[in-house]
Amino acid sequence: MFATCVFLIGTASFAINEGHTMSESQPAMKVTGLDERELLAVETLYRAFSEGDPDLLDQAVTPDWQDIPLAPGQAPGREGMKPLIRGWLLAFPDTRIVIHDIFGVPGRAAVRAEIMATHKDEWFGIAPSNTAFRMPIHEFHAIKDGKITHTWHLEDWFGWLNQVGAWPQKDTA
Repeated sequence: MFATCVFLIGTASFAINEGHTMSESQPAMKVTGLDERELLAVETLYRAFSEGDPDLLDQAVTPDWQDIPLAPGQAPGREGMKPLIRGWLLAFPDTRIVIHDIFGVPGRAAVRAEIMATHKDEWFGIAPSNTAFRMPIHEFHAIKDGKITHTWHLEDWFGWLNQVGAWPQKDTA
């Protein structure tokens, strides 16, 4: 039997199944290779978005954390991500992140997850579409002393553009 904890702030939510796999449709899987502090740092990073609390980054990442690649206009380090999270939550206030898999070895974690939200405000110049979307994400984290030092991430932005109707661009001629 697996217990599920759902954290809610506003309409954002984040589900964690006992056994540390965050998924609605798959059985919980045991995360191996990470110690308790490393796993908590990874989970807390995603909670910062889902719970709408950028200050959770203070618990999850180092002050000089490297987020690779930086988003347009994003300053480096932990403090550079906080305004991005606030802006994200204005554009996508019902954000929900489901983590499907976490694979780890000491000091390293790989995450396969999915962001679900509705596009309610402008994001990177794309006008709000009021369209719900699902975006797969794949992230790799370096962890030292219980905090994330580096994150390399890949999101399906072309899929997002397609889902919200911004791609392909319509011929205006």
